[in-house]
Amino acid sequence: MDDRIAVALESAFPDRNVDSVGSAGISWNENNTTVHVEFSDGPDAYLKVASGEDGSRIARESAVIPYVAAHTGVPVPTVLSSSVDGPVPYLATKPVSGPNLVDVWSDASSEAREALAREVGASLARVHECRFEEHGQIVGGGARGLELRTAPWTDVLVETIAEMRELAPTARYDHYFDQVSAAVRENRETLDSAPAGLVHGDGAQPNCFRSDSTIGFLDWELAHVGDPSRDLYRAKVQQFDSLRTTGPDAILQRFFDGYRSVAGGLPDGYERRKPIYEAVRFLGVPGFFDKIAEFHDEDADELAVWVEAEMDRLLGRITS
Repeated sequence: MDDRIAVALESAFPDRNVDSVGSAGISWNENNTTVHVEFSDGPDAYLKVASGEDGSRIARESAVIPYVAAHTGVPVPTVLSSSVDGPVPYLATKPVSGPNLVDVWSDASSEAREALAREVGASLARVHECRFEEHGQIVGGGARGLELRTAPWTDVLVETIAEMRELAPTARYDHYFDQVSAAVRENRETLDSAPAGLVHGDGAQPNCFRSDSTIGFLDWELAHVGDPSRDLYRAKVQQFDSLRTTGPDAILQRFFDGYRSVAGGLPDGYERRKPIYEAVRFLGVPGFFDKIAEFHDEDADELAVWVEAEMDRLLGRITS
């Protein structure tokens, strides 16, 4: 067992008898490690442990989960305990009340997948209904709600790009992060007028679970107060699109229908700001180029030609 996990376990569960500690699934996030803990004297738990001394992501997630539970009907994990300032920042949660969306989706018929897509859209809209006066990064929480380090949306977005860059293991395309950040700043007037809503930040299928007939969300460490349009577009790509193609029309239609059923429409300015978010989202491809090439079993040289052409095309759309 990793020493940091052992320290966190002792802090989180000092009176429990650990039976086994296992993987909680595949992750490309090197900022933390999440494990499934089985006890000989009671229910299981999940433990997320920061890789270093920086507990900011743990603080964010520890604040957002109870906030979402209190202010929306969206299912979330139950926090058992957390520590931000200790030698090993950690977050311990109960297992959620339903299966992961990946498992449900893989066994679902086409009609069932359309219904699931609608549920995802509706749950995301319920999160976005939590509105704020200003955009910002979430740094904590308490009785008064979420504590924000506020800034114009353009600056918050550039900061999230920097976080993506920090995670990205491929330095080959590092210059694209500079170019997209510059393009974002050039569109400040368009971006800063966006509504300020709570956004999940990483709405991929592995971060969703089914609870009765509702979709819940896991892994809130990238949550912030930003433009719901960006979160909606990002979730669409992560949930339903493939590397080079968009998802089936019927699935996407139901996803957006689910969102509209709660929000009354798509977020203000969605189509106007979407080209910017397309370029921002695509940074994940060159940033994780080597892993994506391996995951998709593609010739690296051929993939590189397409990635470079696509990144240049997306940049051209927002800088011309």
